[in-house]
Amino acid sequence: MYVRAYLRASTKDQDANRAKDDLFRFADERGLKIAATYTENESGASLARPELFRLLADCHPGDVLLVEQVDRLSRLNADDWAKLKAEIGTKRVRVVAVDLPTSYQLANSGDDFSSRMLDAVNGMMLDMLAAIARKDYEDRRRRQAQGIAKAKAKTGDERVYRGRPEDEQRNASIMTMLTNGQSWASIIAATGCSRSTLSRLSQRVKAGSRKG
Repeated sequence: MYVRAYLRASTKDQDANRAKDDLFRFADERGLKIAATYTENESGASLARPELFRLLADCHPGDVLLVEQVDRLSRLNADDWAKLKAEIGTKRVRVVAVDLPTSYQLANSGDDFSSRMLDAVNGMMLDMLAAIARKDYEDRRRRQAQGIAKAKAKTGDERVYRGRPEDEQRNASIMTMLTNGQSWASIIAATGCSRSTLSRLSQRVKAGSRKG
């Protein structure tokens, strides 16, 4: 049995490896070894995820697909979730999610009867959490669309919605810290910025150094 960790973030600006340490800690606490990690920046609402399907292609029956949360695996609509579940079932892969305690026992289940019972219970919980993740995705998109429409109606300007303005002074300071070699942990502690912001600014610093 191999444990394969799947790490996903929705956009290029987000750090898909954010939860890597947590997954390795989770596995270590349960006497498991992660054989490989698969990381990508793709929407959980899309089936077009090359790394996820590379993971499944690499799997053997009984292997574990480890994720931080079910929504890292799926924010899919019902039809696409059914397709992904069928692929997982065909490969006889066990899905273990840190936010789904009923899945933990699947990593170490023994006899066939216990495995089948755990699979049934865990399958129902996966379906429920996948449906919740999809609803959350749709709710956020609807609220965003309502906010844009409200802003446009208020100003009459189709270009009004540009997102939250960048804090240029703070970001310049962060980029200086990065250039000086300060650790991400110390920068986050000092500025309160998110890891996704830090990742984006780190890419700017790297791009600037290449140009120089």
